[in-house]
Amino acid sequence: MNKRPEQNEYAPYYSDYISLIPEGDIEQILKLQIIETTKLLANLSDQRGIFRYETGKWSIKEVIGHIVDTERIMGYRLLTIARGDSVAMPGYDENAYILQADFNQQPMEELLETLSAVRQSTLYLLKGLKEEDWVRWGNANGFEVTVRAIAFIIAGHEIHHRKILAERYFGSKDFPSA
Repeated sequence: MNKRPEQNEYAPYYSDYISLIPEGDIEQILKLQIIETTKLLANLSDQRGIFRYETGKWSIKEVIGHIVDTERIMGYRLLTIARGDSVAMPGYDENAYILQADFNQQPMEELLETLSAVRQSTLYLLKGLKEEDWVRWGNANGFEVTVRAIAFIIAGHEIHHRKILAERYFGSKDFPSA
Protein backbone atom coordinates (compact mmCIF):
# COMPACT_ATOMS: atom_id res chain seq x y z
CA MET A 1 0.00 0.00 0.00
CA ASN A 2 1.57 3.22 -1.17
CA LYS A 3 -1.25 5.72 -0.66
CA ARG A 4 -1.08 7.79 2.51
CA PRO A 5 -4.31 8.09 4.48
CA GLU A 6 -6.34 11.26 4.14
CA GLN A 7 -6.68 13.45 7.24
CA ASN A 8 -10.30 12.40 7.69
CA GLU A 9 -9.23 8.74 8.05
CA TYR A 10 -7.89 9.10 11.61
CA ALA A 11 -8.25 11.14 14.78
CA PRO A 12 -6.45 14.50 14.73
CA TYR A 13 -4.22 13.24 17.56
CA TYR A 14 -2.43 10.95 15.10
CA SER A 15 -1.51 13.67 12.58
CA ASP A 16 1.95 14.13 14.11
CA TYR A 17 2.69 10.41 13.85
CA ILE A 18 1.55 10.12 10.25
CA SER A 19 3.51 13.21 9.24
CA LEU A 20 6.72 11.42 10.30
CA ILE A 21 6.28 8.71 7.66
CA PRO A 22 8.22 9.12 4.42
CA GLU A 23 6.61 8.46 1.07
CA GLY A 24 6.66 4.84 0.01
CA ASP A 25 5.19 1.42 0.62
CA ILE A 26 4.07 1.21 4.25
CA GLU A 27 4.90 -2.49 4.52
CA GLN A 28 8.47 -1.83 3.38
CA ILE A 29 8.72 1.16 5.72
CA LEU A 30 7.62 -0.99 8.67
CA LYS A 31 10.07 -3.73 7.68
CA LEU A 32 13.02 -1.33 7.53
CA GLN A 33 11.95 0.54 10.66
CA ILE A 34 12.19 -2.44 12.96
CA ILE A 35 15.74 -3.09 11.75
CA GLU A 36 16.71 0.50 12.57
CA THR A 37 15.02 0.41 15.96
CA THR A 38 16.55 -2.88 17.04
CA LYS A 39 20.00 -1.66 15.92
CA LEU A 40 19.53 1.47 18.03
CA LEU A 41 18.67 -0.61 21.10
CA ALA A 42 20.69 -3.78 20.53
CA ASN A 43 23.67 -3.00 22.76
CA LEU A 44 21.78 -1.70 25.76
CA SER A 45 22.40 -3.52 29.02
CA ASP A 46 19.56 -4.20 31.42
CA GLN A 47 21.02 -1.53 33.70
CA ARG A 48 20.99 1.11 30.96
CA GLY A 49 17.50 -0.07 30.00
CA ILE A 50 16.05 1.20 33.28
CA PHE A 51 17.42 4.72 32.74
CA ARG A 52 14.87 7.56 32.96
CA TYR A 53 15.88 10.99 31.68
CA GLU A 54 13.64 12.60 34.30
CA THR A 55 11.81 11.51 37.44
CA GLY A 56 8.33 10.29 36.58
CA LYS A 57 9.19 9.49 32.95
CA TRP A 58 9.24 5.97 31.58
CA SER A 59 12.46 3.99 31.49
CA ILE A 60 13.91 2.87 28.16
CA LYS A 61 12.52 -0.62 28.80
CA GLU A 62 9.10 0.87 29.49
CA VAL A 63 9.24 2.85 26.24
CA ILE A 64 10.02 -0.38 24.37
CA GLY A 65 7.19 -2.15 26.18
CA HIS A 66 4.84 0.70 25.32
CA ILE A 67 5.76 0.46 21.63
CA VAL A 68 5.03 -3.29 21.78
CA ASP A 69 1.72 -2.87 23.62
CA THR A 70 0.57 -0.14 21.27
CA GLU A 71 1.44 -2.14 18.17
CA ARG A 72 -0.45 -5.13 19.55
CA ILE A 73 -3.51 -2.98 20.24
CA MET A 74 -3.29 -1.26 16.86
CA GLY A 75 -2.81 -4.65 15.20
CA TYR A 76 -6.00 -5.93 16.83
CA ARG A 77 -7.86 -2.83 15.70
CA LEU A 78 -6.49 -3.24 12.18
CA LEU A 79 -7.51 -6.92 12.06
CA THR A 80 -10.97 -6.23 13.47
CA ILE A 81 -11.70 -3.50 10.95
CA ALA A 82 -10.15 -5.37 8.00
CA ARG A 83 -12.38 -8.36 8.71
CA GLY A 84 -15.47 -6.16 8.58
CA ASP A 85 -16.32 -6.24 12.28
CA SER A 86 -18.21 -3.10 13.24
CA VAL A 87 -17.63 -3.25 16.99
CA ALA A 88 -16.45 0.04 18.50
CA MET A 89 -13.10 -0.63 20.17
CA PRO A 90 -12.17 1.14 23.40
CA GLY A 91 -9.11 3.24 24.08
CA TYR A 92 -6.57 2.25 26.70
CA ASP A 93 -4.59 3.89 29.48
CA GLU A 94 -0.94 3.58 28.43
CA ASN A 95 0.33 4.50 31.90
CA ALA A 96 -1.80 1.84 33.58
CA TYR A 97 -0.47 -0.71 31.08
CA ILE A 98 3.11 0.27 31.89
CA LEU A 99 2.52 -0.12 35.63
CA GLN A 100 0.85 -3.49 35.19
CA ALA A 101 3.49 -4.93 32.84
CA ASP A 102 6.61 -4.33 34.96
CA PHE A 103 8.84 -4.09 31.87
CA ASN A 104 11.88 -3.15 33.97
CA GLN A 105 12.02 -6.72 35.27
CA GLN A 106 12.17 -8.18 31.76
CA PRO A 107 15.56 -8.79 30.16
CA MET A 108 16.38 -6.28 27.42
CA GLU A 109 17.05 -9.12 25.00
CA GLU A 110 13.53 -10.51 25.50
CA LEU A 111 11.93 -7.09 25.07
CA LEU A 112 13.74 -6.64 21.75
CA GLU A 113 12.77 -10.15 20.62
CA THR A 114 9.16 -9.37 21.50
CA LEU A 115 9.33 -6.08 19.60
CA SER A 116 10.59 -7.91 16.50
CA ALA A 117 8.04 -10.72 16.84
CA VAL A 118 5.13 -8.29 17.14
CA ARG A 119 6.36 -6.39 14.08
CA GLN A 120 6.64 -9.64 12.11
CA SER A 121 3.07 -10.45 13.08
CA THR A 122 1.95 -7.01 11.91
CA LEU A 123 3.77 -7.45 8.60
CA TYR A 124 2.15 -10.84 7.96
CA LEU A 125 -1.24 -9.36 8.79
CA LEU A 126 -0.71 -6.52 6.30
CA LYS A 127 0.61 -8.91 3.66
CA GLY A 128 -2.63 -10.88 3.83
CA LEU A 129 -4.93 -7.92 3.29
CA LYS A 130 -6.95 -7.53 0.13
CA GLU A 131 -6.88 -4.16 -1.61
CA GLU A 132 -10.37 -3.27 -0.39
CA ASP A 133 -9.44 -4.09 3.22
CA TRP A 134 -7.04 -1.13 3.39
CA VAL A 135 -9.88 1.38 3.04
CA ARG A 136 -12.35 -0.23 5.44
CA TRP A 137 -13.61 2.00 8.23
CA GLY A 138 -14.06 1.21 11.91
CA ASN A 139 -14.25 2.93 15.26
CA ALA A 140 -11.47 2.92 17.83
CA ASN A 141 -11.30 5.06 20.94
CA GLY A 142 -14.36 7.01 19.80
CA PHE A 143 -12.93 7.99 16.40
CA GLU A 144 -13.51 6.70 12.89
CA VAL A 145 -10.36 5.22 11.36
CA THR A 146 -9.31 3.18 8.32
CA VAL A 147 -7.09 0.13 8.17
CA ARG A 148 -4.63 2.12 6.05
CA ALA A 149 -4.43 4.85 8.68
CA ILE A 150 -3.73 2.33 11.44
CA ALA A 151 -0.77 0.92 9.51
CA PHE A 152 0.66 4.43 9.19
CA ILE A 153 -0.05 5.17 12.86
CA ILE A 154 1.94 2.08 13.88
CA ALA A 155 4.90 3.30 11.85
CA GLY A 156 4.64 6.89 13.04
CA HIS A 157 4.29 5.85 16.67
CA GLU A 158 7.54 3.90 16.49
CA ILE A 159 9.40 6.79 14.83
CA HIS A 160 8.03 9.21 17.43
CA HIS A 161 9.35 7.12 20.31
CA ARG A 162 12.64 6.37 18.58
CA LYS A 163 13.21 10.13 18.27
CA ILE A 164 12.42 10.60 21.96
CA LEU A 165 14.85 7.82 22.87
CA ALA A 166 17.61 9.39 20.78
CA GLU A 167 17.05 12.95 21.99
CA ARG A 168 15.95 12.69 25.61
CA TYR A 169 17.45 9.41 26.76
CA PHE A 170 20.63 8.79 24.77
CA GLY A 171 21.19 12.54 24.48
CA SER A 172 20.92 13.11 28.23
CA LYS A 173 24.06 14.17 30.08
CA ASP A 174 23.01 11.67 32.76
CA PHE A 175 22.74 8.68 30.41
CA PRO A 176 25.01 5.98 31.88
CA SER A 177 28.07 5.02 29.88
CA ALA A 178 28.42 1.43 28.77
